[in-house]
Amino acid sequence: MGVSSTFFDRAGGQPFFDELVENFYVGVESDELLRPMYPKDLTESKSHLALFLAQYWGGPRTYQDLRGHPRLRMRHAPFRITKRARDAWLVHMNEAVAKSSSSLSPDDRADLLAYFDLSAHQLRNV
Repeated sequence: MGVSSTFFDRAGGQPFFDELVENFYVGVESDELLRPMYPKDLTESKSHLALFLAQYWGGPRTYQDLRGHPRLRMRHAPFRITKRARDAWLVHMNEAVAKSSSSLSPDDRADLLAYFDLSAHQLRNV
């Protein structure tokens, strides 16, 4: 069996990203600061995030086929993303990674966490 060439493959494909996103939204659902930024029904938000992350990490281009270019800054511009909101988002995502990443190598886990940290900082707009 050869070495998988993408993070997507090494992580276990779409099921990994689906689990990661489900674990992330457990935190968001009970977060008084973040929850109001999301729609009442989280189904679509979960799907979008899981598909985006899968594509970003080497999976199929399903996200782009359905939604076009990610345009993360534009999509997040309507929301007040303060330092406090960024930090809360990172807490929930870091917890989700901890719950979902037992099969990842230490290097892949570190890369994933670094990506989320950088992205959260870049999307802060207040």
